[in-house]
This record gives sequence, C-alpha cells and structure tokens, in this order.
Amino acid sequence: MKNSVTESVRNDLLARISHLETVLGGDVLTIHSPILFGIDQSVRTALEQVPKKKKKLYVILNTPGGIAEVVERIVNTIRHFYQEVAFLIPDRAMSAGTILVISGDEIWMDYYSCLGPIDPQIQKDNRLIPALAYLKQFERLIEKANNGQLSTAEAMLLGKLDLAELHQFEQARELSISLLTNWLAKYKFKHWTTTETQKKPVTPKDKEERAEEIARLLSDNEKWHSHGRGIGIETLRQDLNLKINSFDEIPELPKALFDYFKLFMSFVESRNIESFVHNKGYF
Repeated sequence: MKNSVTESVRNDLLARISHLETVLGGDVLTIHSPILFGIDQSVRTALEQVPKKKKKLYVILNTPGGIAEVVERIVNTIRHFYQEVAFLIPDRAMSAGTILVISGDEIWMDYYSCLGPIDPQIQKDNRLIPALAYLKQFERLIEKANNGQLSTAEAMLLGKLDLAELHQFEQARELSISLLTNWLAKYKFKHWTTTETQKKPVTPKDKEERAEEIARLLSDNEKWHSHGRGIGIETLRQDLNLKINSFDEIPELPKALFDYFKLFMSFVESRNIESFVHNKGYF
C-alpha cells in the first residue's frame, strides 16, 4: 500500500509539474534542501535526466541556506545546461539561498516570499553557524580593547578565539560578496543598458558598482539584525532597487505553482524528508 501511495503522489506531482512547465514555457526544477555538499550532485543528476531541454529553466527554491561553495557549484551546473534561469520563491530562500537566487536572470516572488541576509554559514561541530555573528563580535572586542574598555571576562574571551577560524569566516564573507556581485552584474543586470532617470548608457563598471553595493547591503547584519530575518518583495524593490517579478504577472501561474508546491511540500513533510530535488525525470 505504501508503494502504491508513493506512486500515486509521484504521478500527481509529474502531472502538476508538467502543467507548470506549460504555463511557464520552460523546464522546471525544484530544490527543497539546506545547501550542503551532496545537493549539488542531486541537481546535476536531475538536470541530466532531461533529454530535450528548453532554453529556459525555472528553479523553485525552498531553503534555509547553507554553504557558499555549494551554491557556486550548483550555479555552474545549471549554467552548463541553460542560457536563461529564473528562480521562483513560494516560501523562502535564506542566506546562501539568496546568493543562489541572485545568480538568476529573473526572480519571481509574492507578498509571502522572502530572501534573507547573505550571512555565510560554516560547518563547525556538525552544525552550521553564521560567520558574520562571530566576525562582528570579534571586531567589537577589538574596538573595545583599542579603547581600553575591555573587561577581564571579555579579554579572556578574546584570547580564546581561534584566529585561523576567524580568517575562514572572513574568507566566507568575501566569497559570498564576490559571487553575488559577479552574478548580479553578469545575469540580473545584463539587460540594464540605460539609467532610469537620466537615460545615460550603463557601463560594465556601473553594473559592478551597483552589484557590489547590493551585496554589501545584504551582508550587513547591523541593518537586518537577524540571520533568519526574511526580506520581502517590497523591501527588495524599494530599499535595494532590485527588479522582482510577481507571480500574478502570469495569470495562470499562482494556481499552477501552488497546486504543485503544496502537494510537493505535503509529500516531503509527511516523510520528514529534509533534502529533495524534483523534476520530470527525477523523483
């Protein structure tokens, strides 16, 4: 009975994702997972199962975040197969998930969707920890030490910090900013040719500078205050001046997307599946 139920769900998901592809006019890949080593291999395998690929891939992404190096490998894999890539966020794409989303030519969201600050995470003691929190505390203690305001307890804490580990955190931060800056300029801004107000030609340098500004804003945890804080569509549009498409721009999209996504999430949650990649050829 269990196998027959799974097969029924599989067939239903196949029908719904096929309908969604018809609505969108492209291939669809769903990634529901922390972005850790191994998920990149699943993405590769899933994409290799599509024999006649369309020009454009739509990635439905749902993730709490993860590791920037894995994001880079996923992006390289996707771009090996597709010239155009769009990301659909029905729920959330946090931290490293935001970096992955920024690699797309388009970002699609609604009022409930959210991205997150790009606070890179490092694996430590079999868990993921946000690097910026450690760096900020270290910088705070150094500033207090330079001002002669360090307490005895803080001095002991500062002495226990692992400088090699802090360097790793710094490199993770810079990698995240570098990836986001490069992908924004290359993909998201590729059709940005004139400035909005003065209609001046946009140079490659203009794109890079604007991309780095956005990257620095997204990595500023003093601005967002929390690693897990969601950044919604209106904040992305107004504060970061990013072009975000709304699901309802395609009349049939909201229903087709959520008919599929709700069944997908019901399936993975009922089986406590933390990591799952799905397309027409991979289940």
